[in-house]
Amino acid sequence: MNASLTSAPSARRSFPWPPWGWSLLGVLAVWAFTIAVRPGAPLDPLAGAFSLAPFLVLVALGQMLVITLGPGNIDVSVGTVISMTSYVSVAVGATAGPVAGLAAGFAAGLLAGAISVLAILVLRVPPIIATLATSLIVTSATLLLAAEARGGADPALRAFVNAKVLGVPVIALVVAVLTVVIWFVLRHTRLGLSIIAVGQSARAAERAGLKVGVVTATAYLLSAGFAGLVGGLLAAYISPSTVLGTSYMLDSIAVVVIGGTLISGGRPVPVGAWTGALFFVLLSGLLNLVGWSIGAQNVLKGVLVVLVVVVASATTGTGRSTLRRWGSSLRPARTADANDATDAASTSDFSSTEKKETIHG
Repeated sequence: MNASLTSAPSARRSFPWPPWGWSLLGVLAVWAFTIAVRPGAPLDPLAGAFSLAPFLVLVALGQMLVITLGPGNIDVSVGTVISMTSYVSVAVGATAGPVAGLAAGFAAGLLAGAISVLAILVLRVPPIIATLATSLIVTSATLLLAAEARGGADPALRAFVNAKVLGVPVIALVVAVLTVVIWFVLRHTRLGLSIIAVGQSARAAERAGLKVGVVTATAYLLSAGFAGLVGGLLAAYISPSTVLGTSYMLDSIAVVVIGGTLISGGRPVPVGAWTGALFFVLLSGLLNLVGWSIGAQNVLKGVLVVLVVVVASATTGTGRSTLRRWGSSLRPARTADANDATDAASTSDFSSTEKKETIHG
């Protein structure tokens, strides 16, 4: 009997549920609903999703690095950076070629990221306020660029973003390779492990000798750089626009959270960027099919993000301390003191468990 009791936990540990598993189930469910609503070629919805998802995945990967840094870290400037760099990429690409255009878009994104880094690390402005200020600056630059814009993206770049190999978009293959690279960096390099360490405890990471400022700056610069690259690609896939990246700010955050990355930091899930992005692209297609407005879709996305955060908190235990404090505030002081002691023990247990958590995806 003892053997059977000990073998059950062992079996559970041998088959852990991946953090991106729920978003994958969401992809399959939405795909099935889409086929039911519009019978026909069952692979058409997936083919369309793989054409649109890579752009969102690329932005989400950068956003994931920022969110992994821990509570309060979020980049709300990515949408405006995409819009601005769409004009920068087209303007440079018209004279220097498509590769130079994409490089210019990436560099412009880095410049926007540098403004955020300066505000966060030097002026000590909270990240969400710093990136919001950057967003306002970038929006002004976008309007100036739009007033002088002429022409469109290079035909060669248009051909690249629309190219397919055996029915699979080339851009999807490129972003998939980049996802693997980022996974490797996070799991096997000093930079990646430092980002995770800062997300788990910035103070402990600093005491361990890590340069928290450099790690933070790198994450924000990469986030803005990826957004700049997406701006150049989207300019070729669609066309430059002052609102080209508007939806990417909310969507990138939602994709990261739904994909399994902890909103509290310390656990990035690169694979989750793909499952989350495919889920959102398929969901948007399904909701458009049944006649939902953009506003209603955004409300649903917000609700989904909240639900995922609540479920993740309940699953990992990160929400238990908050719930116990809330419950103790409603009871007499004597009961509250007992609950505080229980909460401290629970927090200690969770901290020791968190240190053993490995990266999934």
